[in-house]
Amino acid sequence: MTPSTLSIVVKNNTSAPQLYAFVTGTAAQGIFFLRSDGVTPYYPASPSSTLQPLSQNCAVAVGGPGQSRSLTVPQLAGARIWFSQAKPLTFLLNPGPAVVEPSSTNVADPNYGVQWAFCEFTLNTSELYVNVSYVDFFSIPVSLQLENGSGKVTSVPGMPKGALDSICSQLKAQAAKDGAGWDKLVIQNGGSNLRALSPNSGSVMFPGLFNNYYQPYVDAVWKKYQTTNLTVNTQFQDWGNVVGRVDSSGKNLVFPSGYGSFAKPAAVDIFSCDSGPFAGGSGVTAQQLNVGARLAAALNRSTLLNGGQQPEGEDVSQYYTEKVTNHYSRICHAVSVGGRGYAFPYDDVGKTGGVDQSGFLSDGNPKVLTIGVGGPL
Repeated sequence: MTPSTLSIVVKNNTSAPQLYAFVTGTAAQGIFFLRSDGVTPYYPASPSSTLQPLSQNCAVAVGGPGQSRSLTVPQLAGARIWFSQAKPLTFLLNPGPAVVEPSSTNVADPNYGVQWAFCEFTLNTSELYVNVSYVDFFSIPVSLQLENGSGKVTSVPGMPKGALDSICSQLKAQAAKDGAGWDKLVIQNGGSNLRALSPNSGSVMFPGLFNNYYQPYVDAVWKKYQTTNLTVNTQFQDWGNVVGRVDSSGKNLVFPSGYGSFAKPAAVDIFSCDSGPFAGGSGVTAQQLNVGARLAAALNRSTLLNGGQQPEGEDVSQYYTEKVTNHYSRICHAVSVGGRGYAFPYDDVGKTGGVDQSGFLSDGNPKVLTIGVGGPL
């Protein structure tokens, strides 16, 4: 069984005169914040109206360049450790209580002009699971190092210093090459790069940005699998492999009963992985969501034309080689140290025993999680 609390060390590897950290999540007692002392829980009550400030100071001051701060957190689900440079983030509460988190796509959000980032974790009775995420955007490099109770150390180096400028430069170069609008993902503040949005977030901020972008590739995939089988390995022992074919209408990629029938997805469906044919909801089985996740991953990486075995027939070297692909994800993986870090929602899908792309660490006996903000530890 995992410890009831986890020690977290946050180190400021940025040049900011002050780095702030926030911890949010869900505990047994409800919505959780960590107070500014780095150890005391705060469980906010439901406010009577929307957009109310927190009643406690939850901005943990880490210190200036090279300084560190130790935190202690209880077991939490759906948790995040947030980081901001020079200025603390603003969190608000709605009735429920429900947390109004910082937004990277709402220009009216009080945090919009702040340089911030986060990593995600869950600490339960079985394990600690933590990862670095670029699913919404990239701004500040975050690296992870985990020591367990036996002294074993594992790590995710994350992005190097200067990664944001490199990613933004490459997005602009891709836009110049294909005219698809990748440069719109570059958000600046005062002439300096503030963040690089994912295409999913970019489509929220600029509706219609990637309309029809994936259409030629999707059309080619659906045409191929009218005459040949597409085998998806669910990577669950009870479900195994399932075989799909596009029906005679040419519109739907059909798997056995319960495993789904998938219409052609639009770019927004592919980038978000949870709309159109990949949406959940009433009548959608766990098996269908499983197959949909593997299709969405293959479409983001543009590997569905490579062969009929997904994902077991793929290799990392085959990802993002087509002209039409998720170039944001391609660039993030190319820039990151070791190529690891969530760049789209199903970036953890891969062949069994393959190279991890999602930038995660897990352990059933965690002792100390050290986080470098601004560059590798």
